[in-house]
Amino acid sequence: MGGAAKRHVSSLCDIKCYRSKVQKHRMHILLALLYVSIVAAPGCSSLPTKGDSIRNTIHSIMNIVQITLVHIKKLRTKLPVAPQIELSTPSIEGLTSISHDLGLLDNELQSPFTELLSQIQADVSSLEGRVRSLAITMECPIQARPGGHISNNSFPDSHLYQTLTKVQRYLEKFLLSKDKLKVC
Repeated sequence: MGGAAKRHVSSLCDIKCYRSKVQKHRMHILLALLYVSIVAAPGCSSLPTKGDSIRNTIHSIMNIVQITLVHIKKLRTKLPVAPQIELSTPSIEGLTSISHDLGLLDNELQSPFTELLSQIQADVSSLEGRVRSLAITMECPIQARPGGHISNNSFPDSHLYQTLTKVQRYLEKFLLSKDKLKVC
């Protein structure tokens, strides 16, 4: 065999060896991708667990509480200075009582003469719905929403301040009782 023929045969061997190495390399890449898709992907694409859902809902509830308190503080800057009002807030025992208390506050915020409270009422209503949903998820006993009562208050300004104070104090207490969202 001549030199040109030897180089041709040698280069054919080199090409075959190169193709073999490329195929092995591709096989390693495919195996690595298969491994990643089997081991890592289910954690990324699976539905959230019940625990994840509960944690996310609690986080969402606490965000709504903080946002509502900001709305209350913002509204207070637009109102004349409030008189000192002494009110007691109900104890926060668990999801069942929280849902009930928020339902009562929501009803109070819907009074016809408290148009200024519409954003806060929307916040409390949303909050009550989230708490109720969390209670159902955790299989807690839940009461029917409290019936709406529209009071015929002769002192709408006093009622406005009283309602605002009641909601604010309850939500401030709520922030300190985050752990009660894990209890029925």
